Amino acid sequence: MAEASLEVEVVFAAVDRQVLLSVQVPVGCSLREAVERSGIAAHFPGLDVLACPMGVFGKVVADPSRPVEAGERIELYRPLIADPKEVRRMRAAKAAEAARLRAGE
Repeated sequence: MAEASLEVEVVFAAVDRQVLLSVQVPVGCSLREAVERSGIAAHFPGLDVLACPMGVFGKVVADPSRPVEAGERIELYRPLIADPKEVRRMRAAKAAEAARLRAGE
């Protein structure tokens, strides 16, 4: 008798391209196992896809060992290059400095 399986999608978007793969996985398979079985790592050499934060339909998943459900889209997120809070602080400081210089003219 064939093992029960379900279909999920695994997706990763690099800066220059994105890949979406459909994969059949056994019932009870974890998110991490589904990513491994998808073979998406072969599309992005040099990227440790298992170290990337994961999410399902735009919601970050804290425990990648949780079982997948039929039809889920497992998303792999790129590592951040810069902290968004720090970027906003720098932008605000730059705007404040520009305003101070305009006021002093």
